[in-house]
Amino acid sequence: MERAVIDRIDEGQAVLLVGDEERQIVAPLTKLPTGVAPGDWLKVTLDRGELVEAVPDARETARRRARIQVKMDRIFKRPGQS
Repeated sequence: MERAVIDRIDEGQAVLLVGDEERQIVAPLTKLPTGVAPGDWLKVTLDRGELVEAVPDARETARRRARIQVKMDRIFKRPGQS
């Protein structure tokens, strides 16, 4: 299994960025777990570039969102705040 992030969802299709090289694949939402959203991480199985299986990766999603939040807090920190 590889890791993938949902980049965007449009008209019943999800664009996934797969692996470290962020290969882009498009998959119907019907092949993804219910309730997924852009920014969610998945463990995926591919066959010839086609999505076979997708399982939510809640730990990776939480880790990445926390990392982004830390960066956002640094960017928007006002002068004089500690």
